[in-house]
Amino acid sequence: MRGSLKLLSWAAIAGITWTAGSLYNIYGGGETTWLRAMYQRKVALAEEIETPKLLITGGSGAHYTINSDILEAELGLPVINMGIDGPVGLNLILPSVLPQVNPGDTVLLIPEYLLLSHENGLGERSGSFALATGQPFTGNIPPRQLAQEVMMLGIPSLRGMVKSATDVATLGRVTGYYDDPLTPNGDPTVEKERVGDWWKITIRQPATPHTLKRITQFREEVEARGGTLLLSLPWVYADGSDSRTQDSIRTTAEALAQIAPLVYDPKTFNIQVDVNLFADTHYHLKPEARELRSQELAQQLQPLLPTP
Repeated sequence: MRGSLKLLSWAAIAGITWTAGSLYNIYGGGETTWLRAMYQRKVALAEEIETPKLLITGGSGAHYTINSDILEAELGLPVINMGIDGPVGLNLILPSVLPQVNPGDTVLLIPEYLLLSHENGLGERSGSFALATGQPFTGNIPPRQLAQEVMMLGIPSLRGMVKSATDVATLGRVTGYYDDPLTPNGDPTVEKERVGDWWKITIRQPATPHTLKRITQFREEVEARGGTLLLSLPWVYADGSDSRTQDSIRTTAEALAQIAPLVYDPKTFNIQVDVNLFADTHYHLKPEARELRSQELAQQLQPLLPTP
């Protein structure tokens, strides 16, 4: 009897601890807090934008690289930036935007190469994003992995807890990477600053068979809702003289072009060599670079879009 009571006491303590940890991670300032909030805010903004519209999706390589105001002015139709976070994975990113697609809409997918390299369409934040946004069975997350994610969701990281405590002590509030206010079109309003030295990355492999298959399926899903899918190579700070990078991007471009119309600069394959265009990562652009990117993107998209 005493042993049973002790076991129940430990189970109750564990349950309370896990619940507290989950609430912190999802609502209190953990990494998932801001990602969930940003996604839900973008969904709400998309619901307010009239159709036909242009929905832009992908990871942070979409979120931090466009200027929707410029695209709207050049293209003559509403634009919503639905980009979220690459480690969420295509298996979650693609279905997350699908409910916002209405007949006559155009979806532009800008997948960074880290997204395209996933072997199963899942990233390190797939499970936490699925759980935090109330769609745990989206993305074909293996049961064992999902169970592990459920357990980990209730365990705040020491680094996160220390950061939150420091934020409260110094700023009076908790902050996070994706806590920027958004424009009415879903664009970020803050420029991230890089910490550390720069180097040109190497694209080591082309898009995996799984990601190509999943994007093909996404095109069919978009078309079933009456929309049109377009694709774009991302701007990336990479070594354009490296043969491996050239081959990987060229092979990726050829494969993506077989799925849907693909836009990019055929001379550079969107490889950028000016580090001053980039903010804190090899994909995120500074505000002035987002303007340049959006002007070029508008020119490339114009022939592919229906007349307003």
